[in-house]
Parts: sequence; structure tokens; C-alpha cells
Amino acid sequence: MVRYRIRVATGAWAFSGSFNRVQLWLVGERGEAALQLQLRPMRGQVEEFEQDVPEDLGPLQFVKLRKHHSLVDDAWFCDRITVQGPGDSAEAAFPCYRWVQGEGVLSLPEGTARLAGNNTLDVFQKHREKELEERQQIYCWATWKEGLPLTMAASSKDDLPPNARFHEKKKLDFDWTAMAGIMEIAFKYVSSLMSSWNCLEDFDKIFWGQTSTLAEKVHQGWQDDELFGYQFLNGINPMLLRRSTSLPSRLVLPSGMEELRAQLEKELQNGTLFEADFILLDGITANEIQGEKQYLAAPLVMLKMEPSGKLLPMVIQIQPPDPSSPAPPLFLPSDPPLAWLLAKCWVQSSDFHLHELQYHLLHTHLLAEVIAVATMRCLPGLHPVFKLLIPHTRYTMEINTRALTKLVSDGGLFDKVTSIGGGGHVQLMRRALAQLTYRSLCPPDDLADRGLLGIPSALYAQDALRLWEIIARYVEGIIHLFYHEDDVVRGDPELQAWCREITEVGLCQAQNRGFPVSFQSRAQLCHFLTMCIFTCTAQHAAVNKGQFDWYAWIPNAPCSMRMPPPTTKEDISMDTVMGSLPNVFQSCLQMTIAWLLSWSQPDMVPLGHHKEEYFSGSEPKAVLKQFQRDLENLESEIVARNEQLDLPYEYLKPSLIENSVTI
Repeated sequence: MVRYRIRVATGAWAFSGSFNRVQLWLVGERGEAALQLQLRPMRGQVEEFEQDVPEDLGPLQFVKLRKHHSLVDDAWFCDRITVQGPGDSAEAAFPCYRWVQGEGVLSLPEGTARLAGNNTLDVFQKHREKELEERQQIYCWATWKEGLPLTMAASSKDDLPPNARFHEKKKLDFDWTAMAGIMEIAFKYVSSLMSSWNCLEDFDKIFWGQTSTLAEKVHQGWQDDELFGYQFLNGINPMLLRRSTSLPSRLVLPSGMEELRAQLEKELQNGTLFEADFILLDGITANEIQGEKQYLAAPLVMLKMEPSGKLLPMVIQIQPPDPSSPAPPLFLPSDPPLAWLLAKCWVQSSDFHLHELQYHLLHTHLLAEVIAVATMRCLPGLHPVFKLLIPHTRYTMEINTRALTKLVSDGGLFDKVTSIGGGGHVQLMRRALAQLTYRSLCPPDDLADRGLLGIPSALYAQDALRLWEIIARYVEGIIHLFYHEDDVVRGDPELQAWCREITEVGLCQAQNRGFPVSFQSRAQLCHFLTMCIFTCTAQHAAVNKGQFDWYAWIPNAPCSMRMPPPTTKEDISMDTVMGSLPNVFQSCLQMTIAWLLSWSQPDMVPLGHHKEEYFSGSEPKAVLKQFQRDLENLESEIVARNEQLDLPYEYLKPSLIENSVTI
């Protein structure tokens, strides 16, 4: 008889345990043995057993398990199973990390990552082919809107596979927080005792309850040109600003503005002229809310970088020129204060739309879902890239399904609140996808293309580059363990299928925008995987975490404008400003949604600190440990830098970056 020691770990989530009996088998190179266990797994427990089998099974290949039930199928969340064999044989780990339901037999392969083989008799090859066949029946593509990335086929969160759903604690936290937000909206709306605002101070009537230090600073300083410019570098949307290489053709300078032209050309020659162009919004159909027309614009802002690092606006053009109309007015800091303030409000409202739809929803959420679905459809659990990526897909399908069915759906919150709802938001996203390039998702390329490298006051740029480097080293460390040369990359059919699934299927033929349809080298693969992990973690944190900070004070980022853009600087009064800004209901909803979308979650997993052990062996674990040390060192550097700043930039502190898109 040969003795085996078996440890069975059950998830710590609510309802992870099961009252049903679980049967186990060990499968080795020399045979198979059924274990005489009466296992009823308990939540959060590691249960240990010793079992004697008639003969040594040799190197273990699988643990098979079956959950029996008579009346009730009580699902079990199995974390992992480890088995210590006879003598001094190494402990074998069998990662699971999924729900076990029904009475079918589930085979868990030993956790060492393996590439696909050509031997059809190989038991692992048969397993991975069967696994992918089953997964492709479960994880199916769907079209949410024509011309946009494909999504997981689910008309509601209840249609998602159990392993793509929130765990119970996350679900309760999310639902209770949403309910608290709804109650806060109602209370603020009723307590304001107003149907419309009369002056800017009226917004104070709802600026209470949830708050943050930065939100308070925005509240106090939102009218300052310095804070206005700062947001293009380090605010919630640092993705639009670029260094000017020429004066934009749309910037028509009428006679009498020779001094402004000279100033712009001087800054251009010095390399200190920057621009933020919202032309993507031009011609988008504006919303109508409860019979009241809303308005959109496509502004252009020209800014100058001072030696101190401050970025200050020089001129704002709210609308591009129209050949059939007089040249649009140019707004200057020297204009009457309310005219200049209203022009900045139009810019900030436009930035709200581009940020939420292009840089937040499309560039992070929907891209992360394409990566997640393609990974489930094309990469078996034994594949090293699956093991690398799967922690960075946690909860993404459910949070996106909730967003697409509640937030940006027909009749959803965007339709009820924003000037770009009612179909304009889909128009904008289609335009944005047509312009989405592979380079724009990779900070070293994107920041170089936008001329933002080497700017001391560009804190997002600095932190994004450092994180990219750290993630790239981590990815390279893992990939080089399994792909020893470029030929191995080229010859991996599962990997190549995954690449095509993302570019040609999920992203709707994106190869003409620089996305690869195959991987020809280890370097190319590592670059793509770095983009995937950066997008699902750091980039999402950069454009998500600060929504409450910058959007809670409504005039700093109006979700809608209720009067047309001004065509003249004269006669702009406080009534004009207040009539343009969101009404009481819109403001209450914007403030609460901003809080809901950026709150700190109790079950948040920081970047690189997932507890799941998908890899077996010491080498991948050592690479992960080094990744964690690199992140800790960066954290210390950011904390030390922020102590010297009036406005600390914290969105890319590694401890605040979620390991996947979950909110």
C-alpha cells in the first residue's frame, strides 16, 4: 500500500462550502485510484486527509472530482487541491478556483504550465482540447451595438456563467452601495427644495455627505486657470492633451488678434504650446431629456507650459468653424470673467463625455472584456498565458454587463442625465473605436506620440511609464520561462488563435490600426501582454479612481449643458451660466454616480497581490515576488514625491490599483 496526503482548500466567500458529498480520484502516469473519502467541504477551510492506495501511481497528472447530491445541488467553490505522494516526491498542486456544480466529473490537471503539444495521445492535450470545446459553448460573443467591440453574450448579469459572476460579498457590497446612492440622490433632491439653480453657491446644497480631500480642493479652486490646466495633465482624463507641432487649422484668428497669434507662435517655437482638441464630438446628436433639449460642443483649447510646470489656457474655441456661419468667437483669459468661465465649463463638459465614453468605457472596460472573453475561449487552463492573465479578468464581465444594461443602455442613466445620451454616446464610441490604435494603449508610444515625455509636472505620464516598465519585466520573466525562443511563439496554435480572436473578432478587424493578428517573437508577445495587463489595471485606475474627486463639484465637469454654446462674448450673465449647467436632478445624479464608480471596495485586490496560485513551481512564484517588490519600491517613490506636492497624484499608487476591472 502507498500513502498519499491530500489537502482540499475551499473558498472563503459566502456559500463557498457545500453540504453535498464530494468524491475524489487520483490519476498518475501508472494508474488511477478512487479515494475512500466522505468530503463535505466547509467554507474557508483546508481539509487534510491521508489515504492508502494499492500501488504507486507515479507522477500525478490529474485529480478528478465529482459532487453528489440527492435533492439540492449545493454548489461548491474549490480553491485548489494539493497531494503529497510517497517518499520524497514533490507536492503536486491542482488549481481550481471555480464553482463545482452538477454531478459531472471535473478533471483538474496538475498546475505546471504547459504549451500545446502535437501528440494526440498526450492526456494533457486531450484535456485542453475538451476544455476549450466546452468553454466555447459557455463563453460566446455578442454584439451590443454595431460598430463597437463584441461583448460577452449576456442580456443581464444573471445570464453570465457562475465563474464570471461577483462573489456574494462583492454582490452585497455593490448592491447595498448602489441602494445607499439612490437614497442619497433622493434626499439631496428633496432637501434642496429647488427645481433649478440660481447661482453657483446653490451647488453647495448637494455638496455634502461623501467627500474627499481633492474634491474639496476642486470645490474651492475650480475657477482658477491653473487648476483648469492641471487637469489635462493629471486629472481624471490625462489622455487628450498633446504638444502642438503647428497651429491647428481650425483655429481661425480674426484681425485684431495679432498679439495672440504672436504669443501662440512664440510658445510653439519654444516647444511649450499644447492643445486639447475635442473635434470627435463635432456633429454628434445631442440628447433631449423630458422634452428639454440638451447641447454639445467640440471645443479646442490652446495652453502654454510655464517654466514652473504650470499649464495655463491661452484661448478657447468652443465650436469649430462652419463655412456657412460667421467665425466662432475665441474666448480669452482677459475676457469678462463670466464669459471666460462659461467657455471653460463647455470644455469641461466636453471632457466629461470623451473621458467617460472613449477613455474609460471603451479603452478600458470594453477592451478588458474582449481580452477576458478571448482568453476563456482560446487558452486552456494549462496555458502559461492563461495563468498569467486570468487574475486580471476577475469580475470584468459582470461589471460590464451591469454597465451596458443600466448605465449606457437605451433608457439608462446616460440617457436620463447627459447631453450625449439618447444615442449620441453610441455615435461617439463608434468614432472613437475607428480611431483606436494599438500604440495609443501603450504609454511609451502614446506619450511619445503626444509629446508628453520628460515633463516634470506630468505626473500621470511619469507613473504610467514606471508601471509599464515594471509590468513589462514581470511579463517577460513569466514568458521567458515557457518560450525559450521565437520559434516556440510562432508555433503555438492556441496563442496565435487567441491573438486573432482579440484583433479580428473582439475588436472587429482592428489589424489596420496596428493590432497584431499573429505573434512572431517573444518581444512582440511580451509587449502585447504588457498592454493587456496595464489596460486592465493601471490604466483603468487612472481614468476611474478620481471620478468623485473631479466630478463631485458639478460646475467643474458638467454632465450636460442646457443652453446652446455662446456665439458672442457679450451679455453672458450669471443667468446664462446657471441656465447652461445641469439642473438639480442631473446634478444630484452626477454626484452620486461619480461616487459609486470610484468608491473603494472592501474586497479590492491590489495589483499583483492576487491570492490564487495558478502556477506551480518555484520559478513563476519568484517572478511574481519580484513584481510585488518592484511595485512596493514604486509605491515608496510616489509617496515621497507626493509629500512635496500641493496636489498629490495618487491614482497610480500600486496599492490603490485594482488587479482587474471590477467597478
